[in-house]
Parts: sequence; structure tokens; C-alpha cells
Amino acid sequence: MDRTDVAEMDPLPDEAKSFVQRKLEDEHGYLSWLNTSVEVIERGRVVLSIPFDDKLTNADGRTIHGGVAATLIDTAGGVVQRTAFEDPLAGGVATVNLNANYLRPATGDLRAEAEIVRAGGSIGVSDMTVTAATNGDSSEVVTGQGSFRLFRE
Repeated sequence: MDRTDVAEMDPLPDEAKSFVQRKLEDEHGYLSWLNTSVEVIERGRVVLSIPFDDKLTNADGRTIHGGVAATLIDTAGGVVQRTAFEDPLAGGVATVNLNANYLRPATGDLRAEAEIVRAGGSIGVSDMTVTAATNGDSSEVVTGQGSFRLFRE
């Protein structure tokens, strides 16, 4: 199924949205420590964010370490694949390949948007973009694409 097919599915149940939000924001050690927030979760589209924090910066104290952005694209790309499952709470997703293109330094709050390119029977592909917002201005800092193994139950 591709973006069009996913868009034609019934909306995600509220309990699925709440489950993902609770898991990422409160129960996942690393993502919780990063202060990850779920802004949007719908069929075929996910938006996650991480606020700027000095503990996430490089030695210069201004730019966020690239691994934080990579974590965002990996997580958003995998979570969006779950939205193509009939029951997003069943089964699992594992990263097979992740490609990140760093465009410029990230110096503010990060926001990752992921969309499904294709969700097949066992492999899904997602497109992801991370933007950084500083003083009201937002710019793309990372683009990526990932392939994910889909474990459908």
C-alpha cells in the first residue's frame, strides 16, 4: 500500500494515538530523556518534536548533535509505518536501513515529519524531514529516508 491507500483507511483509534504518545513521551527511557513529544499521529503521517536543550549540543554549546536528529527521523519513520497496520498496536517495526542527509546545523527546537512512501507486506519505506526553529524562523536541517521491517500480526 502507498500513501493513497493509507489515506483511505479508517482514522486511527484514539486509544492507538494515546498509546503511542504515552510510550514515546513517558515510558521510553531514551526518547523521554530527550523530551520527545508527539504532535501529530494520523494514518500515513507522524510529527514528533524535541525542544532545544544544552545537554543535546555539540562542544560549541549551540548546535544540536546530529545523532538527536537521526533519532528523530528513525523514530518518526518507524512509527508512521505502524499507522498502516489495521491495528497499529499489534505487530512491530524494526529499522532495516536509514539514510540521513544533514543540510545545515540545528540550533533550535527540532521537529520531524514522516510520511509513508510504501507499506508492503514485510517492508515499508518512509520519507522524513527535520526542521529546526530558532527565533520564529524554521529551516530544514536533515532529510532522510528509511526502510523498515514490518512484523504484522
